[in-house]
Amino acid sequence: MTSAQLTSTGDDGFTDAILLDEASTADLRGKVIEAWRDFARALSTMLAELPVGSRVELTLDPTASGTGAAVYSVELQIVSEDAVRALAVGNASLPEGYRLNRGAVADLVALGWSPPGVLPDSGEQFGLHASIKDASRIATTVSRTLRDVYGAPHPAFLVYLVHDAEDEPIPVEPLATARPEIAGNLDLDSAIKTGQAIAARGDQAIAGDDSIALEERVRTVVAALMKSEPEQLKVDSDGDIGIRAGSAMVFVRVRDNPPLVDVFSPVLTEIEPTEQLYVKLSELTNRMPIGRLYCTNDTVWASIPVFGRNFQATHLMLAVQVMTGLADELDDRLHGEFGGKRFFGEGDKPAQRGSQEPKTGMYL
Repeated sequence: MTSAQLTSTGDDGFTDAILLDEASTADLRGKVIEAWRDFARALSTMLAELPVGSRVELTLDPTASGTGAAVYSVELQIVSEDAVRALAVGNASLPEGYRLNRGAVADLVALGWSPPGVLPDSGEQFGLHASIKDASRIATTVSRTLRDVYGAPHPAFLVYLVHDAEDEPIPVEPLATARPEIAGNLDLDSAIKTGQAIAARGDQAIAGDDSIALEERVRTVVAALMKSEPEQLKVDSDGDIGIRAGSAMVFVRVRDNPPLVDVFSPVLTEIEPTEQLYVKLSELTNRMPIGRLYCTNDTVWASIPVFGRNFQATHLMLAVQVMTGLADELDDRLHGEFGGKRFFGEGDKPAQRGSQEPKTGMYL
C-alpha cells in the first residue's frame, strides 16, 4: 500500500478538509483532564455495585511509567454493605530513590489518608475508611492520589484487578482507559494478523460493510487490535479513541466530510519552532512510507489519514501499527535533540524561550 492510497481520495474537498481541520485543534490538556474525570466516575460506579468482600487493586504500571521496582498502588475493599476500606502504598514498601518525600506525605494526609498504622489493619500503608454512600468522594481521592502523589500522568498507565472474597476475578465494566490486569498488552507487531481474528470473530462483515456507519466499523477494527470489544473502547469528548504507545499517545478520529479516519499523535509539545526543527521534520517525513510530521502551535504532530470511502480494515490496522511505533520512537529522538515535552514524559522540561509565549500543556 502506498502513501497515496492512505492519504488521497481524489475528492476536491479532501485537501481543504485536512488543512482546515487539523489534529492540532485538539485540546490535549482537556483530554487528560477528561480522562481522569471518566476514570473517577467509572470507579465510583463500580464501588457502589460491588458485593461485600470484593477488592479493587489499582497499580501504576511500572513497565510503562519507568518506575522500575517501585510499585505505586491503591487497594479498595468493600468491608460491609455500607463501608469501604482503602490502603495506599507507603514508604516501607517502596525502594530507596522512589519513596515519598515530606511534601507527598503531607499531600496524602490532606487528601484524607491516615498515616501508616493509625487505622486498624493498615499496617505500613496509608489508610482510609469511608461510607459506600461517599463512593464519588472516595473515587476522587483515589484518582488524585494516583495522579498527583504517585505521578500517574494518565489513567491509561493504570492496571486494575477486581476479585471477590475468594480471590476469584469479578467481571466489571471497564475503568475508563485503565487496563484490566487479566487482559494482554496490545501486540502491535502482529497487528496485520489481527485481520484473521476479526474474521474469526465474525466482525469482518461489519468492518467491510459500507451500509454500517464508518465510526462503528473503525471501533470494530481498533477493538480487535486491542484485544477488546467495541463497546469497551473509551471514546473521549472529541470522539477520539486513545491508544497508549510507550511515552506517546495515539488517537484515532473519524471525520464525516469527506469520510476519513485520522490516526494522529502529539509527539512533542511546548517545543520552540526553529529552522533546524522544520528541516528535521521534512527529512523524516520524506523517509516515512506513509503519513507526515509537522509543527504547529508549539506542538509536533504525526498524522496518517486513512480514507473512509471503500474502507479497508487492513489499511487502518497498518496505520495504527506504523503510528504507535513511530510516535513512541520519535518523541524520544526529537526530545533529545530539540527538547519539549512528551505526552507521558512527566520529567520533561520545555524548550527555553526568549519571550513569554503561551504554552500548550499536555498533562496536569
